[in-house]
Amino acid sequence: MDKKRTIPLIPEDHGTHLPGRRAFLKVMAASAALASAACKGPPLEQIVPYVNMPELLTPGQPTFYATAFMRRGRAHGVLVESNMGRPTKVEGNPHHPASLGATDVFAQASVLQLWDPDRSQTVFEGESLSTWEAFQHVLAQERAGWERNGGEGLRILTGSVTSPTLIAQLSALLRRYPKAAWHVYEPLHDDRAILASRQAFGKIVEPLYRFDRAQVVVSFDADVFGDWPGSIPYARAFMRNRTARQAAFSSRVYAIETTPTLTGAVGDERLALPPADIERLVWRVAAALGVPGMGPASAEIEKWAQVLARQLDTHRGRSLIVAGGTLSPETRTLVHLLNARLGNVGNTVSYIDAVDSPAEPHVESISALVRDIHDAKVRSLILLDTNPVYSAPADLAFGKALSRVPFSVHLGLYRDETGRAATWHLPQTHCYEHWSDGRAFDGTASIVQPIIAPLYQGRSLHEVVELLAGQSRSGYSLVRGYWQDRQGKLGNANFEQFWQTALRTGVAERSFSPLRVRVPAMPPLPVLVDGTTLQAVLVADASVGDGAFANNGWLQELPRPFTKLTWDNAALIGSATAKALKVETGDVVRLRAPGQPQLQIEAPVWVLPGQADLVVTLPAGYGRRAAGSVGDGVGFDAYMLLTTAAANQTFSLLIEKTGRRHEFATTQGHATMEGRDIVRWATLAAYRQNPRFATDVERERTPEVSLYPEWTYDRYKWGMAIDLNACIGCNACTIACQAENNIPVVGKDEVMRGREMHWIRVDRYYIESSGKQRTVFQPVPCMHCEKAPCEEVCPVGATVHDSEGLNVQVYNRCVGTRFCSNNCPYKVRRFNFLQFSNQKVESLKAAQNPEVTVRMRGVMEKCTYCLQRITRARLEAEKLRRPLRDGEVVTACQAVCPTEAIVFGDLNDPDSRVNHAKASPLNYSLLADLNTRPRTTYAARIFNPDRELE
Repeated sequence: MDKKRTIPLIPEDHGTHLPGRRAFLKVMAASAALASAACKGPPLEQIVPYVNMPELLTPGQPTFYATAFMRRGRAHGVLVESNMGRPTKVEGNPHHPASLGATDVFAQASVLQLWDPDRSQTVFEGESLSTWEAFQHVLAQERAGWERNGGEGLRILTGSVTSPTLIAQLSALLRRYPKAAWHVYEPLHDDRAILASRQAFGKIVEPLYRFDRAQVVVSFDADVFGDWPGSIPYARAFMRNRTARQAAFSSRVYAIETTPTLTGAVGDERLALPPADIERLVWRVAAALGVPGMGPASAEIEKWAQVLARQLDTHRGRSLIVAGGTLSPETRTLVHLLNARLGNVGNTVSYIDAVDSPAEPHVESISALVRDIHDAKVRSLILLDTNPVYSAPADLAFGKALSRVPFSVHLGLYRDETGRAATWHLPQTHCYEHWSDGRAFDGTASIVQPIIAPLYQGRSLHEVVELLAGQSRSGYSLVRGYWQDRQGKLGNANFEQFWQTALRTGVAERSFSPLRVRVPAMPPLPVLVDGTTLQAVLVADASVGDGAFANNGWLQELPRPFTKLTWDNAALIGSATAKALKVETGDVVRLRAPGQPQLQIEAPVWVLPGQADLVVTLPAGYGRRAAGSVGDGVGFDAYMLLTTAAANQTFSLLIEKTGRRHEFATTQGHATMEGRDIVRWATLAAYRQNPRFATDVERERTPEVSLYPEWTYDRYKWGMAIDLNACIGCNACTIACQAENNIPVVGKDEVMRGREMHWIRVDRYYIESSGKQRTVFQPVPCMHCEKAPCEEVCPVGATVHDSEGLNVQVYNRCVGTRFCSNNCPYKVRRFNFLQFSNQKVESLKAAQNPEVTVRMRGVMEKCTYCLQRITRARLEAEKLRRPLRDGEVVTACQAVCPTEAIVFGDLNDPDSRVNHAKASPLNYSLLADLNTRPRTTYAARIFNPDRELE
């Protein structure tokens, strides 16, 4: 059997010596540069040509399958593109309520996770390779004991579970073994929401929001447009009334938060406060609305409380208050009460029964499990798709506790920290390799169907739970059997029609949770911390989440929305705190919990504008020790400071300087526009006085005469419009473009040299308005200039205009002079300085889009407006002998955008959406005074500030 070996990505005779070359080779081009072989070869089978082509399979034409991407137990409806049996791209399912045709960065990167060669490929017993047969033999002996004693000593630990089939399986298992127990733990789970629900309603319910009905939104440390259940439909619903196309900017967002979030960036008014002060503000708002509670606060908090109370009272039934995980259960309960008192329940907010099962605080559940282990009550522990050795609260010392369990089994995509500590590790199938089901944020169920046969020796959660029960039914029969039984109980006689419809649409009919109107109770007063204590806030990283995607090269290299950091996390502090501590960006500090010297880490500091004072925000998901060859040893492990008493969000912290420095890899060095109007913006009042302020500037600055000759496009003339009012800076467009166009990963060292390869970047700027700092995001692809300065300087004609106005790059002509990049004022052209694309690892080659050329070293590349999609749609139209219709060509960035901020189409079609977008008075060109005549234009940003807060 072959052992794993490192595959060099640059030929060994390459003459250039680079610092950190081994690390560069290690992370190049995706998840890892590793080739690995299973213990046995492929199954023996006869390969013969097709006599009859399988239905819907056309060579060269992709096929799309409706399924669901599962993350933290929740289902996100997706359409997976398959090219001759190879999943290569994910699109949102327009029929699914959690996606509405869009996705987030994690769903886009799930394709790379599927093909990751670092995924677990075989069974391990301790450190030795084993087989499924050997495991099943040992399991049979354990199961015999469970049969005798009713499952005494058996414990099962999972993450969040919404799969109806899996819930039914585990419930049946517990009935069979009544002395067993099922525990749940998800890192950074919002346990306080569960506690607040119990206080407010006496049972566990979850809120559903109607942002399309809300005129005033008040967010108390809740990033509802970021990493939040339902964030995609929530962002889209709210932004539909704030786009340049609608020209209705009457709604307003007040964001009070500790750390800058995507919701805060959207906000018309934003206030940075520590968590305790945010809670005081909530209670002062309640007092102004007639709810007795906390006494007076600071003058600033009191001013905001009065303004918010007046706005909420004025917009009764059309307002919405949302609260995040840093707030106490008592304050979260108060928010439920305020929404009810304001008449919002039933209008802008409703409630459904808990989607997860079992619905209980996760920290309580895993703490009870560890207590049972220490009390010698646990003999068999089954860990299903969870990694508590890495992410459990540090004071539980879960790794040590696990070593005391005689028989422990870990099922996971990777042989991670828990997989290495368990007695047995079993490889798990990816959600695109197995049959399953799952519920979305609103309770809607989806059938998860495989797009490809398992690449390795993995099995699904359903199949392993079946093994625990001594059975061996397939995942397909289990899932289909559950839904057939359910439809029978509902009186549906035509199950086959239901099943086929669910597979085609990705949504199970009539499976959503019913909306309920509930009356909350009055909460007790919370106990707040001293306002002078340095507080830590633990959050999921914007790109790698809670750590599950730490081995994903696309996400590691994806710039974080506010810091623009790649390949790192940092301790985020505000400027006043940095000044008081005498630290600056890049300084390494020691962080430790008061009175617990064993709980300490060292972390580099990033001074972040908009961060609340006396608060250190720690992004989790890093410091992995067994993530894989990409994620191992990247960043610091914030979980090492987490304790069960911290309620998995906030805790006190001590900080001291170490005297050392750390170098970050960032993709944007300028936070301001240096006096240029790259982002044009105005307040709502100024816009109403002069709706054409952006167009007037455009007309003044664009020269009428050009040295370039004019050209007429008789057939198609492609263009793009990007609405800065709708862009929330989520980076989904960047990662979708990377997946669609085979864009390689370059690694931290190359990013530090400015050699990142993303074809579309999302710039972040800070602007000043009424003495307040505001954040604006601006996606920047190739402008496809009509008068392109890059074309005139290319000595070999590698960059030219085509007959439809696209600025195309002819790769086999390019000789790498980089003159075009030097002459591009937008800096959107990318050069392969080295052999960035990994062509050695077979599984990574399988993830590439066959419709897009894989570029080699020495070639310039850039955005093509997804030329392959234009060509595919044109060919289909020509078969029908008709021209392309508006909307038949959708670029990757346009398709993925949650808020529909990007519109693409034919400028020769007067009725196209892109022409309607460009007809807005807010439409403008970037750097118009250079007379490049960009095909990509922007809609200026409009803010709706509250004059009472000026």
